[in-house]
Amino acid sequence: MFEGAIVAIVTPFRKGIIDYEAFEKLIEFQVSEGIDGIVPCGTTGESPTLSHEEHKEVIRFTVEIVKNRVPVIAGTGSNNTVEAIELTSHAKSVKANGVLMTTPYYNKPNQEGLFLHYSKVADQVDIPIVLYNIPSRTSINMTAETIIRLSKHKNIVGVKEAAGSMDQAMAIIKGTQHFDLLSGDDLLTLPLCSIGGAGVISVLANLLPRETVEFVSHCHKGDLEKAQDMNY
Repeated sequence: MFEGAIVAIVTPFRKGIIDYEAFEKLIEFQVSEGIDGIVPCGTTGESPTLSHEEHKEVIRFTVEIVKNRVPVIAGTGSNNTVEAIELTSHAKSVKANGVLMTTPYYNKPNQEGLFLHYSKVADQVDIPIVLYNIPSRTSINMTAETIIRLSKHKNIVGVKEAAGSMDQAMAIIKGTQHFDLLSGDDLLTLPLCSIGGAGVISVLANLLPRETVEFVSHCHKGDLEKAQDMNY
């Protein structure tokens, strides 16, 4: 459902206030350069430091400016399941195309706790959900087995995988159907795409969207020489 080069877009500020004029220019730049999707309110978009009001308005504004030209995948993760449901419900209400949800941080749930957290949100809100596995920030790794189990839910459509393990990524790809594995680290896009990954949710694309799109295209076409040249 979500593939290619997707930008984890920054949230611009001026004197402590979100600069929506600059943000609109950033969105238009991304779309004009051919980006395949936009993630507002990811970590790169300052999600840990935005107020709830700012968070919701950034998502609403992004959807309004994009006008369905590319998918908008709103960051709605939380270590509080009720809060995650609230943010995800808001994303649906403003017509985001999907949501990106990080694993619950700090709480360090076990694998069953992770399964129940995501399942509860997916049951409550009918919107495509991309899991986000980034143990370096959350202190918890969601195993391939848990991701495969969650992939069977009709609303859970992919994972942004940033665990850094090729073994885990291969197990996810092998064990799922109609489920997109996206790189969560620009440095791992080439190896992940080479084993069947669907693309990348990219920080670098904030600066080089066209080049990131071209790079992922080379990866998917199997043009390894061109992909390696761009990678290095």
